[in-house]
Amino acid sequence: MKGYQKMKTINEKLTDGREYRNVYEIRAIEGTEENTEQMTVEGYATVFNEPYMLFEDRDIIVMEQVDAHAFDDCDMSDVIMQYDHRGRVFARNKNNTLTVEPDERGLKVNADLGGTEIGKQLYQEIKGGYTDKMSFGFKVDGETREATEEEGEKTVVLRTITSISKLYDVSAVSMPANDATVISARSYCDGVIAERDAERQRAEDRRKDIERIRLMMEV
Repeated sequence: MKGYQKMKTINEKLTDGREYRNVYEIRAIEGTEENTEQMTVEGYATVFNEPYMLFEDRDIIVMEQVDAHAFDDCDMSDVIMQYDHRGRVFARNKNNTLTVEPDERGLKVNADLGGTEIGKQLYQEIKGGYTDKMSFGFKVDGETREATEEEGEKTVVLRTITSISKLYDVSAVSMPANDATVISARSYCDGVIAERDAERQRAEDRRKDIERIRLMMEV
């Protein structure tokens, strides 16, 4: 039942166009001599122009990358930090415990987890290497798509996210591919595959029409 409730919550969020990705790392920053109690973590929710694989099956590979200007017009007015995109809030940019901003490499995240007892526990988990991945929830406003053919006629589709309209949250995640990422990526890839299959059917229909006309002209 708990698993069902978790999946339902993620699916509900996906209905408003929200997507999730987690492929990058988060690490703890050691306290300074002046502030040995510092409990800060930092990492990148995504990096720019570095393609990563979303999906692969027998005849298609879907890759994705984030353009360096994707966050230029992004609403980041209220971003929270969670664990696996649900439950308690560990940091928030509205109270200055969370900083999320793009730099030359990607979307950099810096969070102070010392404000709550549960935040301190998460800091220790990150510091100890038990949790070392980061994810983010976002809504795409613009994208481009390029398809090429590899040897063996496998189609490679590269999606470039050019504009993100809303950043909802950043999250420390327990697994390299958590439920939110898997579901949202699969949802997008299903659409790509459906479009590819529809295009192939249109091409086959056109071929049949041309063949039918040719046969009629030969009569």
